[in-house]
Amino acid sequence: MSALHHDTNATVPGHNPDSTHFHCLIIGSGPAGYTAAIYAARAGLNPVMYTGMQPGGQLMITNDVENFPGYPNGINGPAMMADLQAQAERFGTDVRNGMVTKVDFSGWPHKIWVDEKKQFTADAVIISTGASAKWLGLPSEQRLNGLGVSACAVCDGFFYRNQKVIVVGGGDTAAEEASYLANICEHVTVLVRGDKMRASLFMQKRLKNLPNVTILWNTETVEVLGDEGVSGVRVRNRITSEETDLEATGFFVAIGHKPNTEVFADYIPLNEAGYIDTIKGSTYTNVPGVFACGDAQDMVYRQAVTAAGTGCMAALDAERWLTVKLTEVAELAETAATA
Repeated sequence: MSALHHDTNATVPGHNPDSTHFHCLIIGSGPAGYTAAIYAARAGLNPVMYTGMQPGGQLMITNDVENFPGYPNGINGPAMMADLQAQAERFGTDVRNGMVTKVDFSGWPHKIWVDEKKQFTADAVIISTGASAKWLGLPSEQRLNGLGVSACAVCDGFFYRNQKVIVVGGGDTAAEEASYLANICEHVTVLVRGDKMRASLFMQKRLKNLPNVTILWNTETVEVLGDEGVSGVRVRNRITSEETDLEATGFFVAIGHKPNTEVFADYIPLNEAGYIDTIKGSTYTNVPGVFACGDAQDMVYRQAVTAAGTGCMAALDAERWLTVKLTEVAELAETAATA
């Protein structure tokens, strides 16, 4: 690809829907992707975004968001994503439906396939594919998702202040969620499938010392109860097979998250949990011109506001990298032309 092509693509406003080359491609939507798009568009990078399997990310299944700055009365998750998309499009982001199913980062420009058939190239790629919460797979869990069923205590715990809630899981995530909820809820019951937890000994000790936390061992969820909201949970003892109905208004599934990063595994290092490794203090990956932000690379905070922050970082990193890269390409082309 010639330097002239890159320079022209970078400066011409708007988008050519028939183009197979993008100056800046954003893979995935949500707070990280849309924030990256806003900054990239304002920087003149003409970003194209493919929204992925779940446009808007996990907030599309979140009824109320009350901890994102700028919304003093809270906001519905899908409405917030609509606001972010409109803001990104206002500055010129080309938002497209589709899922990136294959990449080739072995050379430059980068190659990307969408929906297994459309092939594109891009000067810079921003990965904002997020992570998906792992669920138990119960029909009642899906039916009441957002109506008392949640996968994030920090996001939704406030709505259950002074109420009885249940947390499912035995790892560090479950222990952390239960400890957080214990500070604001009347009582927290933790359901552990086995006879011991996988959480660190420190986390287990802290949890067991909380006076309003009960741990039920060898216990699995049969059904989440309730019509228009959670009213309780039916559980089964895996040793005796005895079933019991527990009273609760909140049901928190804390069995982990799965980052949506498999498609990049051949080119970008992933940690043991599947999250993208970025260079500390930045969104740079090991591949020049490829950046990662949001929950695809954050296994610690996993909040909308932190995702948005890293989306901003990714756009700034991409703009600075492109400035240097395209200058180098132009200088090499000029040298070749005069040789």
